[in-house]
Amino acid sequence: MLLNICINVLSEIKKDLFGLSDPVRAKHSQRFFKTGPGQYGEGDVFLGLTMPELRVVAKKYFKEVSLVDVQELVKSKYHEFRMCALVMLVYKYEKDMERKKIYEFFLKNTKYINNWDLVDVTVPKTVGAYLVDHDRSVLYKLVKSSDLWERRIAVLATFAFIRLGDFKDSLAISEILLKDKHDLIHKAVGWMLREIGKRDEKVLEEFLDKHYAEMPRTMLRYSIERLEEGKRKSYLKK
Repeated sequence: MLLNICINVLSEIKKDLFGLSDPVRAKHSQRFFKTGPGQYGEGDVFLGLTMPELRVVAKKYFKEVSLVDVQELVKSKYHEFRMCALVMLVYKYEKDMERKKIYEFFLKNTKYINNWDLVDVTVPKTVGAYLVDHDRSVLYKLVKSSDLWERRIAVLATFAFIRLGDFKDSLAISEILLKDKHDLIHKAVGWMLREIGKRDEKVLEEFLDKHYAEMPRTMLRYSIERLEEGKRKSYLKK
């Protein structure tokens, strides 16, 4: 009986997602998320759903879906299946459902959290949220990973801390990634630095004064976006 319920939930989720597919939007997504040979999203397959559509499906099923169901969805070749699975975990987490298991699920399945939107939409609200009051050493393992997405997970998890006015780990991880070669890491670090600056401009400027000369240009530009024009120009000219 339980097996039938599990199969029915999965079937309904898949049916809903396939029913919302849009070939034109899917083709655009293939380009937007760089799925060509040698690109960061190589081989990813899209159905063409919007994020609001995915959230509707996720909200519909998250209470009844099990981690077994989610595991099957997150292994799918379809990007939107993976996103829907992860968003359902966000909703479960926010309802205080199996938080430790959800955190552990994310860490065990990082190879499927393999595009920037999958990381950015879900990691701060799950991995980051869990680590607010737990040991954060796992982030310092992830940030040294050879896997691009594990490094981005380490960066984005700190967004949860930043929102609480806790900048220490975000700054430390940003320092570790100053020499990173990937543009998606430069953007992520710059984004987190900008978020710190929104809350405490002095902390951001202290970091910039120390590191601006070695920061990749994209990282620097992202981090100074909200500074007043004179300061932005000053850092770019230094």
